[in-house]
Amino acid sequence: MTTALQAVPQPTHGQLASKLEPTQYLTFTSDGEMFAIGILAIKEIIEFHDLTTVPMMPASVRGVINLRGAVVPVVDLQARFGKQPTPVTKRTCIVIVETGASGDSQVIGVVVDAVSEVLDIVSTDIEPSPAFGARIRTEFICGMARVRDRFVILLSVEHVLSFDQLAELVVQGETGVPVLAP
Repeated sequence: MTTALQAVPQPTHGQLASKLEPTQYLTFTSDGEMFAIGILAIKEIIEFHDLTTVPMMPASVRGVINLRGAVVPVVDLQARFGKQPTPVTKRTCIVIVETGASGDSQVIGVVVDAVSEVLDIVSTDIEPSPAFGARIRTEFICGMARVRDRFVILLSVEHVLSFDQLAELVVQGETGVPVLAP
């Protein structure tokens, strides 16, 4: 199952585009919480299938997949947030995300419980990330959007899927120094 998505230009976090123009976000669930990533970062959604595990990786890196000849690392979002790895069900899928600037971009797969829908969210409906109360690190959150009487956590892809932080986890794991707390 592969789903192609059409992207709509979106402002970067902190940039104030027209407050009345909606931005599209892909929403998905992970451990019972609703999350969203800006649609421009999403390349595709694929069915969860066998991964090749890589030795000495942090628990949040489930392995790699072959995506049309390219090796793509796959990060388990729940494990990245310091929880148990995502249990695989019929709805579990991998969201392929492109992070970074075009000259220094990386493609990463993200394991999620289930993809929900693409939503148009107006910037006036987005609150800044909370100082406390969320069960994940605040730098992972770029905002909280109220959608149909429920909060959706807008993830900062650059922070959640930072290769520098993931590499630091590997180095710290090898040296025995405690890994980054979620």
